[in-house]
Amino acid sequence: MSDPSQKKPILAKAELTSSSLSYAFELQTLAAQAGFDWPDISGVVDKINEELSEVIAEINIQNNEVRLKDEIGDLLFACINLARHLNIDPEQALQSGNKKFCDRFTRLEQIVGAEGKNIDDRSLVQLEQLWQRVKQEHKN
Repeated sequence: MSDPSQKKPILAKAELTSSSLSYAFELQTLAAQAGFDWPDISGVVDKINEELSEVIAEINIQNNEVRLKDEIGDLLFACINLARHLNIDPEQALQSGNKKFCDRFTRLEQIVGAEGKNIDDRSLVQLEQLWQRVKQEHKN
């Protein structure tokens, strides 16, 4: 019989050379294969809400960068877990989100530029209104 203390840890199989996003996905997949997983998506969503609440609680505390970074890391980790539960590659999802943001921001710049203005000439309220317009354009 093999000695359990000599067994290689499950998470040691994760590829350390991956991006942090892929590494988190791989860690979660390995843990899930070992039986450490939420039985359904509601547990994942609850965890995201819990982690978001913890981030919010840390935001206004002075000189709190270490704790805030830690809590944001937990929130991101939980969001990656949601992607895994939905069979969505988080790298691809983030790449898609990045592209969508770049496309929309570029369109916003075009609109403002066509008026002979710069983005920093606009108020945040005006930019948000334009952002909503651009989002609607991209939905069609």
